[in-house]
Amino acid sequence: MLTGPQIIVLATPVFLLLIAIEFVVGWKRRRNTYRLADAMNSIGLGIMSQIVGVFGKLFSVGIYTIVFSHAALWQLSAASPWVWLAGLLLYDLCYYWHHRLGHTVALFWAAHVVHHQSEDYNLSTALRQTSSGWIGGWLFYLPMALIGFPPVVFATVALIDLLYQYWVHTQQIGRLGWFDRWFCAPSNHRVHHAVNDKYIDRNYGGILIIWDRLFGSFQEEDDKEPCVYGTRGPLRSWNPVWANLHNYVDLARDSWRAERWSDKLRVWFKPPGWRPADVAARWPKPAFDIAQVTRFDPPLSKGAAWAALLLFIAALSATTWFLWNAHLLALGQQVAAALSIIAILWGVGSVCTPRGRAALRTEGATV
Repeated sequence: MLTGPQIIVLATPVFLLLIAIEFVVGWKRRRNTYRLADAMNSIGLGIMSQIVGVFGKLFSVGIYTIVFSHAALWQLSAASPWVWLAGLLLYDLCYYWHHRLGHTVALFWAAHVVHHQSEDYNLSTALRQTSSGWIGGWLFYLPMALIGFPPVVFATVALIDLLYQYWVHTQQIGRLGWFDRWFCAPSNHRVHHAVNDKYIDRNYGGILIIWDRLFGSFQEEDDKEPCVYGTRGPLRSWNPVWANLHNYVDLARDSWRAERWSDKLRVWFKPPGWRPADVAARWPKPAFDIAQVTRFDPPLSKGAAWAALLLFIAALSATTWFLWNAHLLALGQQVAAALSIIAILWGVGSVCTPRGRAALRTEGATV
């Protein structure tokens, strides 16, 4: 039986093929949505997420299994098709609330922000995933364990929900009529990734958009107001490690600086952007102004592009081997392989930034 990481390995060529098709379509339409450094960074963060997930999923699935084994009200049968269908629907509902709180609670946003950092919007953005979601994400799915959905059902429907969301990350597919009213579709999800006042914190649904309609978080895409992508606190870096850590660092810094003990705690559980009054007064941050938004886009010479691309291919190849064989490796071997791949991804980001490229002394046309 294939493991979850092995299924991701088998799906990866499909992901990359669809990215290539989207790029060609955009190029022919003269609406290209790709930049090399951004795409490598997004896919690299997906790689890093899957690598860390080898360890983190043992934690989250392990807790789910313990709750299912010792606290489930019923023991539902995985042999019943209705259990699978109900499990998928319930998972999607749990995902909605996980996703919604991931935007409205600072601690959860610190994990989820990784997915929104790209200032482009394309299929590579779908692969841009956090490496720290396992810290608290498992909490939202415990109702499934308590009701009695077997761990195999939980793990499978979670994978289905995740894979479905890949195709909605595109600007090359327009409105889909009735489909948009019921399901998460590209138009709906473009709104979700936008930082415009009209669109911010909307459309959380994974497969179904009806949750947003039921709970008052739906917003239709407006052709008169194009989506502006990214975050209101931009990353401005291609470093995959910093991408995962920077919001935690900001929260820890504000918590440390706060004078009141209550504020030190509230920093983590208030909405993103909330800061204690004393901290905001002493260390002010500029207000968000969408008119001032500029993309992080340092020039990339041909030499640097080729160097980064070769490193990226090495990381992708090593990840393929690691995910396929991870269950056969001892823990020490897993850790060594994971750290090595993350180091290569850090190298990709370093080469793609001016400071990281200084040692290469390459010049050429901008890619």
